[in-house]
Amino acid sequence: MDVNGAVAEGFEPVREAFVRNFETLGDRGAAVAVYRDGQKVVDLWGGTRDVDGTAPWERGTAQVVRSATKGVAAAVLLLLRQRGQLDLDAPVGHYWPEFKARGKERVLVRHVLNHRAGVPVLDRPLTPREALDPLRGPAAVAAQAPAWEPGTDHGYHALTYGWLLDELVRRVTGQSTGEWLASQVTGPLGLDLWLGLPESEAGRAGRVGRVEGAEPTGALRARPKRSVTEAYEDPASLTRRAFAAVSPFPDQNDPAYRAAALPATNAMATADGLARFYATLIGDTAGATRLFTPETVELARAEESAGPDRILVVGTRFGLGYMLHGSASPFLTPGSFGHPGRGGALGFADPETGIAFGYVTNGFRKTVTADPRAQGLVRAVRGVLGL
Repeated sequence: MDVNGAVAEGFEPVREAFVRNFETLGDRGAAVAVYRDGQKVVDLWGGTRDVDGTAPWERGTAQVVRSATKGVAAAVLLLLRQRGQLDLDAPVGHYWPEFKARGKERVLVRHVLNHRAGVPVLDRPLTPREALDPLRGPAAVAAQAPAWEPGTDHGYHALTYGWLLDELVRRVTGQSTGEWLASQVTGPLGLDLWLGLPESEAGRAGRVGRVEGAEPTGALRARPKRSVTEAYEDPASLTRRAFAAVSPFPDQNDPAYRAAALPATNAMATADGLARFYATLIGDTAGATRLFTPETVELARAEESAGPDRILVVGTRFGLGYMLHGSASPFLTPGSFGHPGRGGALGFADPETGIAFGYVTNGFRKTVTADPRAQGLVRAVRGVLGL
């Protein structure tokens, strides 16, 4: 396998794990980047830019990262709170009066971030065209009755998370989440990370698709529990309905989809862009001062929701907008926070070790939160650090 890029001395096992992803786990094109204390120590890419093509993956190739988008978007609300523009304990309806309908008066802003808002499904799913309209998604969520008493339990808001968060940002700032992110974070930092891919960058986007690969042995369970399988197969389950809030799901290779800004699902990023984003959340990087204060870092990773997830069925742990280290999505140490993307992508930060990690791929597997390719790379970093 022809792998491009470099690793710092001592991080060679990460390169070996990256090569194995192509040899045994089905990767067609991918990249991984790791920062330690603000300095890049891993920068690797290989394969093809398109899952079904032959053109090589280049340093600046970007891919859709699916739900890894959620961790990027969450930073917007936390930064607005850090700047005194948003109260996490205020009702969502304080900023967005229309949302108070049908028993949602007590939904707090923090419930949006910790997946306790109770509105992970829509009684009438949106069409792909409707989903790309920045007004239709928030309106549908505002009109929706909660599936459980808000604040009393948690369940992954797979798609509705984006509309909830985006409308809050609009009501507070007058900008969409993608616009605010570009003007306040990714643009000034020069990150290859976009929520709403500009036409000027469209040529960097690779095509994504499904891939298969041998199941790994060892720590990762090869087959999901029966209860999980049944939840995904039952059209009436909250699980199936949450992931079908847009039906059919949009073509992720459609330029119109990439150009839209859906804060739950469609950020475009390079591995370096995703890793450096997390590196700058927790510390200074070259030419940039850290984004999160120590207090905000603690808000991001303090456990807000834990236990059986009404949507994912397995046990999950969430802070404010971020998944936390656990069996459903292992990161580096118990203090890590970040977010996986269904089928492969992963971004996270670990303040104690100073590690920030980004992995992107054009080949989506059936995994939801713990892709074996990303996990193999994380285990390699853990081994390098002697953890």
